[in-house]
Amino acid sequence: MDWLSALQPLFTKYKGRKHPLDYHNRYELIVLVILSSQMTDDRINALAPAFFGRYPTLKSLAAAQPEDFYDIIRSVRGSKKKARWLVDIAKSVGDDEKIPRTMDTLTALAGIGRKSANVIIRESGEKAEGVIVDLHVLRVVPRLGITREDKPEKIEQKLMEVLPQELWNDAGMSFSFLGRELCRPTDPRCEECPLNPVCAYYRKSRK
Repeated sequence: MDWLSALQPLFTKYKGRKHPLDYHNRYELIVLVILSSQMTDDRINALAPAFFGRYPTLKSLAAAQPEDFYDIIRSVRGSKKKARWLVDIAKSVGDDEKIPRTMDTLTALAGIGRKSANVIIRESGEKAEGVIVDLHVLRVVPRLGITREDKPEKIEQKLMEVLPQELWNDAGMSFSFLGRELCRPTDPRCEECPLNPVCAYYRKSRK
C-alpha cells in the first residue's frame, strides 16, 4: 500500500488544524499538555483560566509550591504528581522564552515523554522529530491496517517510515482528529470516513 497517497484525503481534511487544548503561548501549551495526560482536553480547558489567572507566566509558577494550586487541579488524574512536575519545570527552565524546542531537551523535563514533546513541537511550529501518538492514534492506525503493532513507539516508528518528515507534525493530529470525530472506539462512523476506501477495518466490517 502506498500510504502517502492513500492518506491524502485525511490530510486534506485535517492538516493544519490547531490542537484542541486552548492555549495562547508556549508556557500555557506546556502546562496544559502535562495536565491533559489521561484526561480529556475539554476538562483541562475548563480549569485553564483559573490556573493562568493565578500563574500567568513560568516565572510566577516557579515561585509556587505544588500544594498552592491543588485546589485548581484537584479533579485532574495524578494531580499531585503533575503539580510537582510543573513546579520542577518552572524552576529549572525559569522563563517562558527558555522553554525547550527539541525532542531531547523537552523529554529531559519532568513529566514529558515523546507524545507530549511531539505535541509541543508541532504546536510551536518547530521541525518535526516524530509523530504524535495518542489514544486515538493508537486505535486508528491499526484499524486502517498501516501496522499491526499496538505500542506507541512502534506505531510512531512505522508512521515515520511510511510518511515524509514534512508530514509528521500534521500526521499524528490528523489521525487523532479522525479518531475523535469518526473512528470512535465504539460505533465508528465508517460511512462518513474519507479513508474507508483503504481501511482494513471497514473492509472486514462489510463482509
